[in-house]
Amino acid sequence: MSKIICIANQKGGVGKTTTAINLAAALAAAECPTLLVDIDPQGNATSGVGIDKTQLHQSVYDLLINEADPAALVLDTGHPFLHILPATSDLAGAELELATETGREQKLKTALQSLRERYRYILIDCPPSLSLLTVNAMTAADTVLIPLQCEFYAMEGLSQILNTIRLVQKGLNTAIRIEGILLTMADGRNRLSKDVEDEVRTHFPRDVFETVVPRNVRLSEAPSHGKPIIYYDITSRGATAYLQLARELIQREATHA
Repeated sequence: MSKIICIANQKGGVGKTTTAINLAAALAAAECPTLLVDIDPQGNATSGVGIDKTQLHQSVYDLLINEADPAALVLDTGHPFLHILPATSDLAGAELELATETGREQKLKTALQSLRERYRYILIDCPPSLSLLTVNAMTAADTVLIPLQCEFYAMEGLSQILNTIRLVQKGLNTAIRIEGILLTMADGRNRLSKDVEDEVRTHFPRDVFETVVPRNVRLSEAPSHGKPIIYYDITSRGATAYLQLARELIQREATHA
């Protein structure tokens, strides 16, 4: 049985796309067939796995608006066990076009149903906003993974995303739950990072992953080379963190099976 994980946070710059790309690649490296779904109009997850957006004739936009065949849109990333449903800037107009449609929140869920049997994990990279695209992702997903930057306003942003999840649970997807909170961009030399981590773990003792993603230059460099970190520099601390996160995710599932 496959699992659909939506990676969401309405704040930008928290490591959301970095997590989507690198967790997907780490799960694929564990030989779990994995599909990365990019529904961010910026298309950074698409370029981050080496796909040239300017050469694409179809994307997730066609899935949502034109009801294109999902299987025909899936691209091979060139990395074993890892495929992607890509995004282009066309997606920016999708929200306006969907606004008047019946069942607009269910479009992605309907489209992904036919792909579930092909993949062990489907990871959805959301825009940095609580938009109709993000609501589509949460409606389609089994769980939400929340990347949380170790910074002063972290808890404030967390309360907003948790409230959105509760609203989706009430009306659109009663089964959705929190996969976990992932602490990102942690700086071991910074007291604030440790204080934020302690506060989040105190408030959400069962939801925070043991894995903490550090600030890491190699992790920041990898997208410009169109490679997940494990294919750019597997010896880096960033690669170690995402491999550990994939292991933790798989182990959690085995425990709860």
